[in-house]
Amino acid sequence: MNRLGKQIVKVVGWILLIPIYIYKYGISPLTPASCRHVPTCSEYAVQAIKIHGPIKGFILTSKRISKCHPWGTHGYDPVPPKEKKKNR
Repeated sequence: MNRLGKQIVKVVGWILLIPIYIYKYGISPLTPASCRHVPTCSEYAVQAIKIHGPIKGFILTSKRISKCHPWGTHGYDPVPPKEKKKNR
């Protein structure tokens, strides 16, 4: 990916992170703690976007949030590590 493409990906990542930070530091402290997973969904989203980029990070976050309901999973659920590309 060229330099401009990397900058665009970085900007899109920050655009996705802004509402997460607003929720994490502005709204979440005003509501009772009810997280079923560790790390919390907002922290998971930040980590996923920073590790995997905006597109895959958004997909991983969406999957995680879809598990967050009374009959869903709970417990430790970390962001999967980034897969290394194999040289051909």
